[in-house]
Amino acid sequence: MSTSKAITLTLFIATTLLAPCNAAANATTKPLFPAILIFGDSTVDTGNNNYPLPTIFRAEHFPYGMDLPDGKANGRFSNGKLISDIIATKLNIKEFIPPFLQPNLSDQDILTGVCFASAGAGYDDLTSLSTQAIRVSEQPNMFKSYIARLKGIVGDKKAMEIINNAFVVVSAGPNDFILNYYEIPSRRLEYPFISGYQDFILKRLENFVRELYSLGVRNVLVGGLPPMGCLPIHMTAKFRNIFRFCLEHHNKDSVLYNEKLQKLLPQIEASLPGSKFLYADVYNPMMEMIQNPSKYGFKETKRGCCGTGFLETSFMCNVFSPVCQNRSEFMFFDSIHPSEATYNVIGNRLDPLIRGKFQA
Repeated sequence: MSTSKAITLTLFIATTLLAPCNAAANATTKPLFPAILIFGDSTVDTGNNNYPLPTIFRAEHFPYGMDLPDGKANGRFSNGKLISDIIATKLNIKEFIPPFLQPNLSDQDILTGVCFASAGAGYDDLTSLSTQAIRVSEQPNMFKSYIARLKGIVGDKKAMEIINNAFVVVSAGPNDFILNYYEIPSRRLEYPFISGYQDFILKRLENFVRELYSLGVRNVLVGGLPPMGCLPIHMTAKFRNIFRFCLEHHNKDSVLYNEKLQKLLPQIEASLPGSKFLYADVYNPMMEMIQNPSKYGFKETKRGCCGTGFLETSFMCNVFSPVCQNRSEFMFFDSIHPSEATYNVIGNRLDPLIRGKFQA
């Protein structure tokens, strides 16, 4: 065989063998969605609360963000990534989602998506009155400003194509129940039974996602409630709870709300042509971590890593607070918010469900 034929044959074999590998690599690195858009509260707020002056809940100080690549606080209520960042990374969109109110957003930031969430927000507008957060019902106005900027970058048609195909995360609810029903009973006179207030919140949620749909959103992940009776600050608020047991009646409330939400989302999807809605279960993974902590590498599930772990959050968790050495062993970073390790477990659960729903 001549040298030229040998080289040609070698190249053919190499190309044939490597083609599937390259295809597989492209399949794993290509983003499943062109952009990711985030709405909700502190579980997904990547820093919007750094900017409005009146907001009470902020995480722009140490020890928040201490395990981020640069070790600096940037508004995320955790030691590292939030669940929204983890999802964005798994979907190959971007590693960190910037807050929309960040003043120096690049065109690329806009193209691949931003966060509109605000710590302390809820579906109930009354919630944000006490926390001075950006109300969930107000976040679509920020979204409209985002769409206008996106159109300015790529034009109207391409902008709406990005919005139609973007992955949208909605995560809120706990603040409504904790601030308006359990700790400060401002809604109990109007809704003497928790089921009535749940229905009110779910109606607000439905109106919110329908508004997002009217603006072009089609692919939506909606988070359920966590086991609220197991949040460290919530256990602390019940002074007789010296053994720090989870408050089971509040957990039952979370379960009932989540069951209602799981029934509601398919109904919304059926009424909105071209839409896809997926329920994000955070309750069961978190209960599994609480009941079997060693399976997930946790040694502490009843208090946060910051300070005593019983009360500290936001400004109370600060540079003067002692911080645990092994954050990955703590389920919670402060008295309300999960650690990055917890978000990683939840992200690993959600990733195949997202792909199964939205790749189909």
